[in-house]
Parts: sequence; C-alpha cells; structure tokens
Amino acid sequence: MITIINFLYYSIRMGTPLLFGTTGEIVSERAGSLNLGVEGMMAMGAIGGYCAACYSQSLTVGMIAAFLSAALGALIYAFLTVSLQANQNVTGLALTMFGDGIYLFVGRSLAQAGKFPLLSNYPALSHAVADNGIPFLRDIPYIGKLLFSYNIFVYIAIAVAILMWFYVMRTKAGLRLRSIGENPGAADACGVNVNRYRYLNIILGGGITGLGGLYLAFIVNGGAWNEFWINGMGWISVALVIFANWNPMKAIFGSFFFGMFNVLMAWKGNLSSAFPRALGWLTAIPNEFYQLLPFLITALVLIFASVKKKKKNVQPAALGLNYFREER
Repeated sequence: MITIINFLYYSIRMGTPLLFGTTGEIVSERAGSLNLGVEGMMAMGAIGGYCAACYSQSLTVGMIAAFLSAALGALIYAFLTVSLQANQNVTGLALTMFGDGIYLFVGRSLAQAGKFPLLSNYPALSHAVADNGIPFLRDIPYIGKLLFSYNIFVYIAIAVAILMWFYVMRTKAGLRLRSIGENPGAADACGVNVNRYRYLNIILGGGITGLGGLYLAFIVNGGAWNEFWINGMGWISVALVIFANWNPMKAIFGSFFFGMFNVLMAWKGNLSSAFPRALGWLTAIPNEFYQLLPFLITALVLIFASVKKKKKNVQPAALGLNYFREER
C-alpha cells in the first residue's frame, strides 16, 4: 500500500507542470487560437521566474516574473496572429524556438560567467518550494501523504484549473470566450470584441503556462542549470488539451494520469518488488522505452482523437482560424 501511495504521490508531482501547461493552452484554444508555442513560453517562464525568484529571494516575485515572461511570449503570438493575421501554426512553432532561444541564451550566459544562481544558496527560497504540505492534515495515514503533503505549486495548479473551469464554463465572459472559439463572426455580430477577447485570453493562457516552467525549474530540476528544463512538457500539454476535451477540470485528472508515465521508469523497481506477480515484468523493459512512453502515449491520444470524433468531443469550431472582420 505504501508503494502505491508513494507512486501516486510522485505522479501528481510530475503531472503538475503538465496541468499548468494544459490549463493555459485550454484558455487560449477556447478563444480559437491554437498556440503551439507552449514549450517556448514555459521555457521563458522558467528562466525568467527562476532568476527573479533567486535574485529577489522571493517565490512570489518569481511567480509573477514567470507569469509575465511567458505572457510576453503570448503577447508576441497574439500580435502576430490577431493583429497581423499570421498563420497560427507557424507562429506557434516560431514562438517555441524563440522561447527556447531566450532560455538557452540567458542560462548559458549566466552559467559560463559563473553567475547562475544556485537554489542551495537561498535557504528561505528552498524552504518555500519544498514539499511542506498542509500542517496536521499531512500527518493523516495514507490520505495525508497522498493529498496534503505537496509543495505550494501543486495546490496553486489545482486552484488555477478550477478557477479557469469556472471562468470558461460558468461566467458571462466565459460564454463570450467560447462563442469566439466556435463562431467569431456571430460573436462579433452580437457586440463581442473578438480581438480584445483573443488578446486577453491568449496572454492569460500564456502566463499560466509560465508557472509550469517555473515548477520545472524549481521542483523537477532543483535549480540546477541544464539545457533540458522543459524537456518536451509543453508538447505533451498541447496533446493533453485534446485528452481533457478542452475542459480545465478534466485536465486535472489527465495531467496526473500522464504524470504516472513520467515517473514509471524511476518506480519500476519498487513496483515490481511490491507486486512481483502482477508487475514483475516492469524491470525487464529497457529504460529507453520508459523515456519514450510519455511521448508515445501523447501520439496515441492524438491518433485516437483524430479517428474517433464524437459530437461532444469536437474541438472549438474556429480553432486555428484567424478572424478578419471585413470577411464576416
């Protein structure tokens, strides 16, 4: 039982950056904007937020900086696709390369100069991002470990997903947002400012993805510089949007489910030892397969979604299409 609890615990920890990325992309896609630059925005949020947090010795400042850094990338995307009518797919890919380039430039420059901030030099910050959990509740047997023993990012990610679900599904602004994603011409005819809503929600979604990048910097990589902080998490987040049916609430469960595949390689030995008859075969599988597994599952999700399109699962009708008012 302890092995299962610990496995689920680390699955949730590893699924948290995916939840940030998926929630942010859902908000953007609900506005009809297919932003494939999630990987780049997460990279911008990671390096911008991490450096700001260390230099200010404040996690709050780091979160704000991560949000604003990624939001800046989203603003560039919005300007190109909404105002200049650039192709959304090409612009998103360009944003990924741009964000990765910013991340590598800043990180390499600081590392080569010997000035890259080490998390171990900031004890207060290290404590702030540790798995402190919720006092008293974390001491409950089994349930405490599984639900109340995480770092603050996990609870923020869940809260953001719930808030975005309420915003998209239960508010008047969310109804307008969904109408833009389905039929921007009709929304415009009803008095909705399509470009304004697209700008605001693209930027909002981008900022949320930046928090996922900051999580990867602090929690997954421990503040140790390397060139693979994001490591494909942005691309998995894009696919998870389909898995979650463009619903932030479903993204919570989808992200944590995909988190299992990310930690399976590290936990295959423990699982096979605890359940030798049922899971003993896990150790016979090469590590390279486990590294491939999250991306393989992502590809299968995309294939399944394209083959089996139910009415209720269809993406926003205007997703990926620019809106030019004069062509209404």
